Amino acid sequence: MMNAQLVGLSREVALRRELDVIANNLANMNTNAFQAERVAFEDYLMPRAEASAFQHRDHDVAFVQDWATYRDTQPGAREMTGNELDVALSPGGYLTVETPQGIRYTRDGALQINNQGQLVTQSGHPVISLGGTPILFTPADSDITITGTGQITTNAGGRGTLQLVSFASEQTLEKVGYNLFAAPEVADPDPSVRLTQGVIETSNVQPVREMSRLVEVQRAYEMQSNMLRQSDQMRQEAIRLLGRLS
Repeated sequence: MMNAQLVGLSREVALRRELDVIANNLANMNTNAFQAERVAFEDYLMPRAEASAFQHRDHDVAFVQDWATYRDTQPGAREMTGNELDVALSPGGYLTVETPQGIRYTRDGALQINNQGQLVTQSGHPVISLGGTPILFTPADSDITITGTGQITTNAGGRGTLQLVSFASEQTLEKVGYNLFAAPEVADPDPSVRLTQGVIETSNVQPVREMSRLVEVQRAYEMQSNMLRQSDQMRQEAIRLLGRLS
């Protein structure tokens, strides 16, 4: 009976974790280039001594374990904005960003120019050029053009080329907030990455799918809670009856 409660509790903890992930997906359904997260589950067999030589051998006890979360790396829909500083990257491509914590990467192409004339992300982090330096504009610059390879020009000439990178496995990237990712090591420029000016990539979260899954997980969580409550009542009743017999 105790095993039943522990197995049920492990399932309840895993469902709670999945609820948190779904809630985070829904909260970011309007975040540019946000990639939905999923939870990976597996059985965990309890290591123990067991008697298997009898007619009715001991049964395996399997717990539920949420061992990882992973990102759905399918790109979101593209939305035309007409903003000359907005860019959408090809699948697997990332912009290189400089932060106080070091080099970071993002697919959020909603860029802007700050008071110092630097090209920055919406959170104010400078976007890095191929030379490893920020991209600077002057107050007189206009007619900004960004080519498919990331080369930036204005009416006054070139302003640099965006450092575009990709990764063999995007799942190795770690989310660090502000729509940024940290990589295990600094990535080299990838000339195969392409971008489109005047377009923004939206979140790949599918609200209907997430809401349906949210309802399913909530119902499963409530059902599991009821089962644990009933199991606890059975244990209390067994203790009461055994105490009366003694």
